[in-house]
Amino acid sequence: MARSRAADFEEKQLHILTNAAAVFAELGMEKASMSQVAARSQVSKALLYHYYPSKSALIFDIIRSHLEELDDALEIVAEESKNDAPEVRLRKLVRQILECYRDADDKHLVQLNCQRSLPEDEAQEIHMLERKIVVQIANTILEINPDINAERPLLKPVTMSLFGMLNWVYMWFRPDGPISREEYADLATTLILEGLKNIR
Repeated sequence: MARSRAADFEEKQLHILTNAAAVFAELGMEKASMSQVAARSQVSKALLYHYYPSKSALIFDIIRSHLEELDDALEIVAEESKNDAPEVRLRKLVRQILECYRDADDKHLVQLNCQRSLPEDEAQEIHMLERKIVVQIANTILEINPDINAERPLLKPVTMSLFGMLNWVYMWFRPDGPISREEYADLATTLILEGLKNIR
């Protein structure tokens, strides 16, 4: 008979994932150990292995949960703003992306730096989640400029340029800096919107 889950299973799992992300972000996949993850999480190695049998399993779940949270949040924004002008919807989507990135620097770093260590099937699942998120933004940009691919395929370069502005925010952004998270989201969106007017 299978063991039933403890009432606080998901809470402990989230605690482990948060601390594991900090360890992997700080040390990288190769140097980080399960012992270090257990110590940072203040759990025994036996309990850690009860949740995750390997570093790879931990990394996959860190990235998967991070992307699923982002995807779910964007779906809500897209649904709530479906009757808005696409320019307004894009601004709201970009704000939501940066809001999801708040306090998620470690998970974001794991996504950027440790994904290559995943088995092929897990890497493919992560890729599909990333693609779904990118397509949500790309489709909105296409609404704004339906002719963006008329002479040459520019939708992907423009979309990925926007993500380039967002995905590296963790490198320089400071809460006490000269611009707020919301202001930077609007700045990045404005740069894209103004650029779209001049794309030939």
